[in-house]
Amino acid sequence: MKIAITGKGGVGKTTLAAGLATFFSRKGRKVFAIDADPDANLALTLGFPEPSRIKPLIQMKQLIEERTGAKIGTLNPYFKLNPRVDDTPDKYFARHKGINLMVMGTVRGGGLGCACPENAFLKALLGHLILEREEVVILDMEAGIEHLGRGTARGVNEMIIVVEPGSRSIETAFRIKELAKDIGIKNIDIVGNKIRHNSDKEFLKVHMPHFNFLGFIRYDEKILEADLNNTSPFETNTKLMEEVENIAGKITKD
Repeated sequence: MKIAITGKGGVGKTTLAAGLATFFSRKGRKVFAIDADPDANLALTLGFPEPSRIKPLIQMKQLIEERTGAKIGTLNPYFKLNPRVDDTPDKYFARHKGINLMVMGTVRGGGLGCACPENAFLKALLGHLILEREEVVILDMEAGIEHLGRGTARGVNEMIIVVEPGSRSIETAFRIKELAKDIGIKNIDIVGNKIRHNSDKEFLKVHMPHFNFLGFIRYDEKILEADLNNTSPFETNTKLMEEVENIAGKITKD
C-alpha cells in the first residue's frame, strides 16, 4: 500500500498522513512515513520524541556525496543518477512506535544546479520505497506532486487530496487531479477536513461532483491543542482516530 497525500497548504494533510501511518502500524504493518512537505511537522504529529532533532535526509551530505559520487556545493556536473539507496530506510530513518520516518528536507538557496546530487538521491529513494519495497508507504507531500516522477507515480496505489470547505482549497484539488492524471496516477480520491456542520460536507460535494470522497474529518479544537502541547492528536482523541480508521477501511477495501 503506497499512499500519497496532498492538497493546499494548511488543509490538514499531515494530520491525515499521521493518522493513516498510526492505523497501519497498529495493524502490525511496517510503515514508512515520508515528510516531503517543506513545512515539516509529521514527526510532531506522530508523537516522535524531540522531532526537531531529526536530521532531514537532504542534510546528510556525507551519505549523499558517497552514494552519488559528487561533492555537494561544487560545479561537478557528473554524478550517479541512480545511486544506491536500498539500505537507507533501515539505517537512516527515525523510528517510534513501529513507524519509520524520513524527513526529506528542502533545498535552499538560489538555483537548483548545485542541488542535483541531492535531488537524484531523494528521487532514487522515493522510487525504491514506492516501487521495490513491500511495506506501507505514506507520503506527506507539499501542495503539488513535484516529488513524483512518471515512473514513481505508477507505484502509488492511492493519491488522497485533502480539502477544506473553501474555494481555494477546491481549486487546488482540481489542479492536482489533472497533474496526477498526466503522470499516470489512477486512484485519486478526496478527504474533507475541518468539517463543522453538514453544510460543509454538502458544499464540498456540490462543488466537487466528479470526485470520490473517502470520508470527512470534523473540525476539532483538540487537534489544535495537541499541536500547541507538542503531542500527537491521536494519543487521546479517539473520535479523530475513528474517522481516520473509516477512511483507511475504504482504501484497503478498494
